[in-house]
Amino acid sequence: MKKTEQKLRSGFTTGAAAAAAVKGALRILVDNATPEKVRIQAITGEDLNIRIHSCEKIDGESARCTVIKDAGDDPDITHKAEIGAVVTLSEGDGEILIKAGEGVGTVTKPGLEIPPGEPAINPGPREMIRRVVTDVFPDSATRPAVTVEVFVPEGEKLARNTLNPRLGIVGGISILGTTGIVRPMSHDAYIATIEASLSVARAMELKQVVLTTGRRSERFAQGLWPDLPEEAFVQIGDFFKASLDAVRREGIAGATFSVFFGKAVKMAQGVPHTHAAKSAMALSRLAAWSREITGNAEFADAVADANTARHAFDLIMEKHPEMVAQVGNRMTEAARNFSGPKVKVRGVILDYSGEALFDSDA
Repeated sequence: MKKTEQKLRSGFTTGAAAAAAVKGALRILVDNATPEKVRIQAITGEDLNIRIHSCEKIDGESARCTVIKDAGDDPDITHKAEIGAVVTLSEGDGEILIKAGEGVGTVTKPGLEIPPGEPAINPGPREMIRRVVTDVFPDSATRPAVTVEVFVPEGEKLARNTLNPRLGIVGGISILGTTGIVRPMSHDAYIATIEASLSVARAMELKQVVLTTGRRSERFAQGLWPDLPEEAFVQIGDFFKASLDAVRREGIAGATFSVFFGKAVKMAQGVPHTHAAKSAMALSRLAAWSREITGNAEFADAVADANTARHAFDLIMEKHPEMVAQVGNRMTEAARNFSGPKVKVRGVILDYSGEALFDSDA
C-alpha cells in the first residue's frame, strides 16, 4: 500500500502575530466588541485569519490584545510565545508610531535592517502593522494618531537562546518576518541569520570573520583568536556554500573555517550543504582518499566501516595522522571554489578538545 504523504502545515511569523494583536486592539476600540479572530494581510497579499488569545479595553483610547504565535510544522524559539500590542489613539494627523514594549529588543549596532536606537521590529512587520491601521482607518485625513507598542512577556528570556546579543539587539527578541507566513522546512530563517551576522561584521569594518558550524566549535575558535570581537564569529550550521556567498556579497576580505573533523570531511567533498544525512557518503569518500594516500587497503576498509566520523578520526590519528592535512587542504580548496578569488579563505580543523590540528596558513 502506498503511504500517503502528510502535508506540512504553514504558520505565521512574530510580525504577523503582532499585526493581528494590533488589529484586535483596534477592533475593540472602534467596534467596542472583543474579536475571537482577525484577518490581516501578509506582505505577499495573502489573507491570514489569526485567533486572538486575549483582548481588553484599557480606557477609551487604549486597548491591549495578544496572540499565541503558531509556527506550524516549522517550530522555532518563538513557537507558542505570546505576542501582544497596546494600541493608543490620540488626536493628530494620522501618524502611526511603532514602539518596543516589554520583551522586544532594541537595535544597538549598525549593519541590520533597522538602524541603532530603533525597536527590533523589522520592515516586514512594520508594513503589516501599517496595513492593519489603514484597513481600519482608510482615510488618512480623518485617521487619529495611532501609537502601537509591541510586547512579548517572555521575550527577554527567549532572546537568551538566540543570536540577538551577538547582533547587538538588547532587551528582548526581534519581531521578524519577510512575508508574514512561516513555510515549514525552509532554511530561509537560518540563512537570514547568517546574512545579518555578516552584515553587522561588515558594518563594524571587520576584515576577517571566523565561520563555525555550532556553539562548541565557535567557543573553541574564540579561544584560538581571543583578540577578535565576538561579532567576527558567525555560526553557519550546514550552510557551507551559502555562507561564503554571503561573505562575498558583503565584501568581507577574509573567512576562516574553524571546524571539527567530521564537518571538514563533508566540506572537503565540495558539497554545498553539509547535512548529517551525507555522513555515510562522507565516510565512503574518506575511505577512498585513505586508500589513495596511504596505499593501505586494510586501513581504508577500517575507515569505511567506522561508526562515525569521530570513530574514523580516532583511527586516522592512530595510524595515519597525515590524513588530517589532506582533508584540510581539500576543505580549503572547496571553500575557495565557492568563495571566488576576492575572499581569502583559511581552513582550520579542530580536534575534539579544541586544539588546531590543521591550519592552511601554517
